[in-house]
Amino acid sequence: MSVYRRPSGLSGLLPIATAAMIAGSAPAFADAVGDFYADKQMTLIIGSDIGAGYDAQGRLMARHIGRFIPGHPNIVVQNMPAAGSLAAANHLYNIAAKDGTVFGMMMRNVLTAQMTNPTAVRFDIAKFDWIGSLATENGVMIVWHTAPQKTVQDLMTQPLIVGGTTGTDTEISGRLLNEFIGTKFKVVTGYKGNADVELAMERGEVEGMANLSWSNLKNVKSDYLKNNLVRLVLQNSLEKAPDLPDVPLATDFAKDAMGRQVMELYFSQKLAARPVMAPPGIPADRLKALRTAFMALATDPKFQEDAEKSKLEVNPTGYESVEKVIKAITSASPDVTKRFFEATTPQK
Repeated sequence: MSVYRRPSGLSGLLPIATAAMIAGSAPAFADAVGDFYADKQMTLIIGSDIGAGYDAQGRLMARHIGRFIPGHPNIVVQNMPAAGSLAAANHLYNIAAKDGTVFGMMMRNVLTAQMTNPTAVRFDIAKFDWIGSLATENGVMIVWHTAPQKTVQDLMTQPLIVGGTTGTDTEISGRLLNEFIGTKFKVVTGYKGNADVELAMERGEVEGMANLSWSNLKNVKSDYLKNNLVRLVLQNSLEKAPDLPDVPLATDFAKDAMGRQVMELYFSQKLAARPVMAPPGIPADRLKALRTAFMALATDPKFQEDAEKSKLEVNPTGYESVEKVIKAITSASPDVTKRFFEATTPQK
């Protein structure tokens, strides 16, 4: 809000003038943003493959958020999956237009990428203009039904081949669990996304996944559960999912306090599991409009109906929730950051 200074000799007119300006500020804001976005085309950059969980939720958002942005712009989707969303995040930060016409939804591993893959990062995670998160999440470690491992103790004594995508939860979670709770995963990376890893399990190439979204498993891959094709052995989260009370948390098996701190730091990302952001420095009124439009989805019947029809779990939370997670990550102690990096480097 602008600060109005008292002009000399006009003190008696100040209350009337100020009231008039305040009364006109809201319509002026809406008109200015609406005029800008009218007849505009916005681009939503999604940092994952077409058909993946991030893509499905991003496209769900794209179908509805334009109704709540003044001027009602058309939203088009551009997928940029390379390097586990790092290419998309680098593009959004350095190349994308900073006028409010481009925003993105990234894979959550971007939130810790400055620690896990600093040489590939071309952004400061704290400087994005955050819009919100489409969902929180619990991750589960699953074992394919043909593998012999049934318990956490089995995972610590018998090698298991798990598939993953480089730089994402599927890979990083496996390395963290090996380092800090003592699992014997052989992490095979190079798959394009979760769908490819799931096919690899079905073909017998790998025997499990160190991390898979619980909401995705029970809603999109529900046949795995109905047909007893997978076993749920661990939860990679800060708290248990309400409908998984008997599946233990990975952090409960940490070998020491440092290991628990590192895992908790990494799993905190799941509180902002589907982060949505804009490039840094977009005009404040347009950023406010995007944040307001995003949160309108939380109570919009059409959005919720579409989500249910699409078998997607969504619970939009505001930009503050993402900023809180980022603050926790960026304020981690040097010792924790060092151990995190050492545990998650692909060479280990």
